[in-house]
Amino acid sequence: MGDNYTKIVQDNLNQLYNGLPKDFAENLPGEQKGDQFVFDAFGEKCLIEPEGITFGHGEYSAVFDILISLYALNVHPDICVINPLKAFKEFPDSMPYLGAFATHTEQLLVPHVAKIKDSVRAITETLKGKDASDGTGGDFSFMVYPLPKIALCYIFYEADDDFPASVTCLYSSNAQLFLPVAGLADLGEYCSKTILKLIG
Repeated sequence: MGDNYTKIVQDNLNQLYNGLPKDFAENLPGEQKGDQFVFDAFGEKCLIEPEGITFGHGEYSAVFDILISLYALNVHPDICVINPLKAFKEFPDSMPYLGAFATHTEQLLVPHVAKIKDSVRAITETLKGKDASDGTGGDFSFMVYPLPKIALCYIFYEADDDFPASVTCLYSSNAQLFLPVAGLADLGEYCSKTILKLIG
């Protein structure tokens, strides 16, 4: 992890532990072992402790640590409210991130729509998700939980004679309670990258 990222994560953890809520584990939700907290993130076990974050196995992008530390700082007792699903552009102050969101979250998956369709079960099982409800639209769709209280709904349109394949990613209605808007943009990108990793 780069030094700048390490400092950001450690600053976030210091802020968290300096005012740690007594119901923090319940609000994650996760399990508490002393000053350690364990919960699922991006389909992996995640450990938060004062000295740092341990996420999954092997090497991974430092952005995961930043997202997890931001989520920890923004934990609320509120539950995830799915509906009405929100497009990223509906969140306040999202405009500066719209282009990157479209490119790195949605268009990133377009070349892989057929393979994703064949892997829906594996994706939803790993990311604690499910098929999206009827009426979501698209040729197929599913809901996943990259973080416990934030759901992402991916809607896929397969290519046909008239239109190319396309992908839309929507957020649970109150997602911004649990991450700032820049974090929500990164969450979409790294959830899509996790999906690509799962389909090999």
